[in-house]
Amino acid sequence: MGLSGKLTADVQIKSGDLFHKVYRDTPHNVSSMSPNIVQGCDLHQGNWGTIGSIICWSYTHDGEQKIAKEIVEAIDDEQRSITLKVIEGHLMDYFKSFKIGIHVDTKGEIHLVTWVLEYEKLHEDVEDPVSFLSLLIKVTKDVETHHLKN
Repeated sequence: MGLSGKLTADVQIKSGDLFHKVYRDTPHNVSSMSPNIVQGCDLHQGNWGTIGSIICWSYTHDGEQKIAKEIVEAIDDEQRSITLKVIEGHLMDYFKSFKIGIHVDTKGEIHLVTWVLEYEKLHEDVEDPVSFLSLLIKVTKDVETHHLKN
């Protein structure tokens, strides 16, 4: 078994442009859209929506309060994609490296949010982050539900 891995999930939504803008410019609002999972998102360095900025998420995963401090590595508005590199937090207890990619693709009326997790485990006994990917899917659905209500 290798220590490096990649997990991908697609979630169909109706508000693709809005979803990209939320994660690009106002991720701190996700806590009001998915309060059972995300308790906050704070800007630690830089500006919202800019490469090199550092943000810190507070969230609940597997019944425990956790954090993930991330640096915004890439933003492509044309492709509606964002790449985040986790630099501190609970994930780093298990992974040597951890990147999160978010991409929104549109075909006609269908918008597809694709989450990509690329990681390197600290050792063979570390499980793949399937439950973390499930958490991101739930947050995506919460954000979508929030937008459809408003």
